[in-house]
Amino acid sequence: MAANYKDKALKEAKRIVSYIEKDALTTAEKDRIVKDSINNFNKHVNPGWLEYRKSVSTDAAFVEWTDSEEHFEDLHGHQFIDCLGGFGIYTCGHRNPEILKTVKAQLDRYALHSQELVDPLRGYLASLVAMITPGDLQYCFFTNGGAEAVEMSLKLARLATGGRWYISSVGAFHGKSMGAISMGGKGAYREDYLPMIQQVQHVEYGDAKALETAIKNLHIVGEKVAGVILEAVQGEAGVILPPKGYFKEVRKICDKYGVALIVDEIQTGMGRTGYMWRCEYEEIVPDIMTFGKAFGGGVMPITGIIARPKMWVQKLIDNPWILGSPTFGGNPLACAAAISTIRYMLENDIPKECQKKGDYIMKKLRDLKKKYPTVLKDFRGAGLLIAMEFPEAEVGYEVTKGLFKRKVMVAGTLVNAKTVRIEPPAVLTYDTIDYVMKSLDEALAEVKKKFKL
Repeated sequence: MAANYKDKALKEAKRIVSYIEKDALTTAEKDRIVKDSINNFNKHVNPGWLEYRKSVSTDAAFVEWTDSEEHFEDLHGHQFIDCLGGFGIYTCGHRNPEILKTVKAQLDRYALHSQELVDPLRGYLASLVAMITPGDLQYCFFTNGGAEAVEMSLKLARLATGGRWYISSVGAFHGKSMGAISMGGKGAYREDYLPMIQQVQHVEYGDAKALETAIKNLHIVGEKVAGVILEAVQGEAGVILPPKGYFKEVRKICDKYGVALIVDEIQTGMGRTGYMWRCEYEEIVPDIMTFGKAFGGGVMPITGIIARPKMWVQKLIDNPWILGSPTFGGNPLACAAAISTIRYMLENDIPKECQKKGDYIMKKLRDLKKKYPTVLKDFRGAGLLIAMEFPEAEVGYEVTKGLFKRKVMVAGTLVNAKTVRIEPPAVLTYDTIDYVMKSLDEALAEVKKKFKL
């Protein structure tokens, strides 16, 4: 390291801070930021990242700089309608002014906690989450990212049941930390890290008989199962909805064998599918439920789990840190955002908005499927978690590029674009939705012509 690194780093840090704090940037400064961003990503983040983003845009010069409700905006003022929603983060929109106001008020008071004294917002938030979740779900543990929440759910299942095995599903996505990816159901994410947690079996999603057979056989040979972990709707697998009655059957099976049922609601929860939680639609109460994505209102990162009282065993009460101790989990700024998000969602009935607007989009997709049956092969969804399916990934990539050209952002699933998701904010107006669907119509027409479909 060069001797003058401190002087160079200080000079660079001052320059960057000036960009952040300025109300307006000059054209030269904007151009410099674009150039710096490309260089920094290639040299210090990952050389493959910008190439990967070409699945959406061939122009790396689109550098995100600001956002507001329906849109995000690049440095040069190009506005994009967000129909990806940060993979489910922005259910309440970008920089929702009501949620932002709450977070700013908390920031003016204190941002992080001492770690030792009681922080009231964490208690208030836990109480609110217990109020808005089904059944007797009661005890919360707050984390920072979805994978971390999944890790806590896996550990809690072992603590509470004494079991060691897990049953997951083919096609599942629960995050990319070591435990979470062990539950994952796609080889491309797993094979480079093998061996992972060994006591995991994967069964077909939607097949309750296969799940029971796996548990029963393990129990017969003396292996106790700690938990079954399932997404309420398989998101990354391509928005796969379970068959009717599947979760009720799984609930019965878990009760029969004394296995904890973990329902992953990180993407489906907080109104996204037309219900505050998708397990409400399924009419079941999980033993542990994970949540995240939209939970922080698109302003702060916060995730977590909530569990039934029977899962909060004495060992966990005697040693509250045995489950985990994330330094920033449940911090005051994040809790303020989540509390404000819950208030906003209940005041404005965001689940109902997701349902109504999702139905509206699905009707438009039905018309487009009739118009372009060789391009748009299928579509499916719940609320504002919707997927379009195309004949090949190349076709889907071209549709996403066609939409991006028209300033609409969507994206594929599982690092693939054979299935492309539509996951917009619930605050999207019907006029904006009409523009998105018109743009999709035009993009489909272009793709049909290009691929001679």
